[in-house]
Amino acid sequence: MNDLIVFDLDNTLAISKTVIDEEMSDLFEKFLEVKKVAVISGGSFKQIEKELLFNLKLDTNFPNLHLFPTDGTAYYAWIKEEGRWQQIYQETLDPKDKIKIMDAFDQVLKEIHFDKSNIVGELVEDRESAITFSGLGQKAALADKEAWDPDNAKRSEIKKLLEKKLPEFEMGIAGTTSIDVTEKGRDKAYGIRKMVEYIKVPLEKITFIGDSLFAGGNDNPVLSTGIKVISVKNPEETKKIIKEMLT
Repeated sequence: MNDLIVFDLDNTLAISKTVIDEEMSDLFEKFLEVKKVAVISGGSFKQIEKELLFNLKLDTNFPNLHLFPTDGTAYYAWIKEEGRWQQIYQETLDPKDKIKIMDAFDQVLKEIHFDKSNIVGELVEDRESAITFSGLGQKAALADKEAWDPDNAKRSEIKKLLEKKLPEFEMGIAGTTSIDVTEKGRDKAYGIRKMVEYIKVPLEKITFIGDSLFAGGNDNPVLSTGIKVISVKNPEETKKIIKEMLT
């Protein structure tokens, strides 16, 4: 087992946009007692709070946990003396770039005659260092999200059209309905390199666990770092891996 274990969040620790279940909470707390852990997600810090942090006990060994929201373009560390999470850095997209990306989404969705009649919550969300598209809206029901694009075909089409309009930006398929757009090079490989810089763990001592390592997935760039990776399909597979590591 390597010195730093890095987890994706959606569909790795928790079903996309839902909270970790009781079993995962218990396993994660035990794991933090013995291992240094990082969580990297295309989601915001607030999303990590909702899905993960708020479902862990107050006496969890948080100093062993490092959080990298929006694909590592931000970093939060636990300040033990103050009992709180502190933002160590935060990168943001230029306001003009945000407008350009949102306009590109609007154009592409019009081109494919995208149906907006059943959107629940934000369709295109500003996450400061990323712009994220959610196919049914951020607050759509999980069952609807899981049924919307199970083979990633819809998002692959949208992503392909976006790449023509936004060649200077990075984008990846994430979760069950999402596409994340960031600055070029600001992907999860960038986040891993930030972990090396801030947590002081060499690449050869890092293991990554995620569900979107396929071509076009937002975990895929991690492969370019050369670190050990473990592909999972869902949180149940992640639980099995954590159990194996604990024993």
